[in-house]
Amino acid sequence: MNDIKLIVTDMDGTFLNSQYEVSPEFPEIYEELKRRNILFVPASGRQMLGITKYFGAIENEIGFIAENGGYMVYKNQELFADQLNQNNIAEIIRSIRTVPAATAVLSGKKKAYYETDNQDFIDYIARFYTDNERSEDLTEPVDDSIFKIAVYHPESSEKYLYPVVKDFDQFGLEVVISGQHWMDIMNKNINKGNALEKLQKTLNITPAQTMVFGDYMNDIEMLKKAQYSYAMENAHPAVKAAASFEAGSNDNFGVLNTIKNYLNAGL
Repeated sequence: MNDIKLIVTDMDGTFLNSQYEVSPEFPEIYEELKRRNILFVPASGRQMLGITKYFGAIENEIGFIAENGGYMVYKNQELFADQLNQNNIAEIIRSIRTVPAATAVLSGKKKAYYETDNQDFIDYIARFYTDNERSEDLTEPVDDSIFKIAVYHPESSEKYLYPVVKDFDQFGLEVVISGQHWMDIMNKNINKGNALEKLQKTLNITPAQTMVFGDYMNDIEMLKKAQYSYAMENAHPAVKAAASFEAGSNDNFGVLNTIKNYLNAGL
């Protein structure tokens, strides 16, 4: 295996276990990555604050890809920030309202916005979106930069949401299934893969020096940007087909075990 310079991992279903916990081994493994000058980068569909809260002590030392590639920071410096058009936001929200049980969240630089009164849902999204605000009408503009519309369905995003909004891709938008219950809508060409490529070029790191982990369809583009691409044992079949290797499940902290094996092999 070539000398790895960059390790990028999805968060939910990948780096975090099903209880949204980080492996207790991570601090020790991170110190070894740092010693070897290997950059660690979480890449998630979450908003930035929903990722950085897991890495407070080292936040200024690493990079972050948030909003499925719509917002990227490296050592506290903003590298890229996208913004959805308000007319598109309004049209998408109107479409989502036609789907029974669907709930939309606008993910912005400052906050996340929702219009539901369902307290169970509000409590649930607090795991991913740390600063939230209820809006009376999401079709109306908010004083924020909106990177992404995340839509939740309690049964299946693939079955119930995707058919309703998939045609928005003809209006310069990216529609991606990001989890069993979630679907994300961003501007065209906003994805984790393009964000990773920007970071690689900024840091002069090649795909051959990159290791990537993912579990769902919104990870496929970034898996293609790394020679060492890993699908989790619990990954969607399409992700396993796109990856070159397989890591253990997220509940067994497969990401950390794979990294640890790499580090031990290099001793």
